[in-house]
Amino acid sequence: MARYGHVYEHSPWIAEATWQAGLDQRHDTAEGLAGAMAAVLSRATSEQQLALLRAHPELAGKAAIRNELTVDSSSEQSGAGLDQCTAQEFEQFQTLNHAYNARFGFPFIIAVRGLHRTDILRAFSARVHNPPTVEIETAIEQVNRIALLRLQALALSPE
Repeated sequence: MARYGHVYEHSPWIAEATWQAGLDQRHDTAEGLAGAMAAVLSRATSEQQLALLRAHPELAGKAAIRNELTVDSSSEQSGAGLDQCTAQEFEQFQTLNHAYNARFGFPFIIAVRGLHRTDILRAFSARVHNPPTVEIETAIEQVNRIALLRLQALALSPE
């Protein structure tokens, strides 16, 4: 659990439930394990899914400013240049964070690895207008993408 508990942000129960469900050779790759973990999340209650979404930090938000992000989130956000926002970009993120959270009740989630902050702002501006059911589904897809990327990074690192 120590190696995989952090893959889903502040939600080690996903790794624990995946382990308890049983793993086999299909799960020997990052992709296979990610699929098993995503299946656990898909079977979770709506309340559990929302709690997982709410466990994510805002992008370029208060946790980043206070240096309270997890190691993974900090690395991912800085890799996308979110720690180098212009004053105007920072203001856009703050405005969108507030509007999104007010509309959906959880922070905007996107797999930022490989994206630039302008790409993220563009997606953020579009998704804030999604219907809630669409956005919950999209956010869960993004959470699963983040988990896959983290598992792929773990597969490349020594134990």
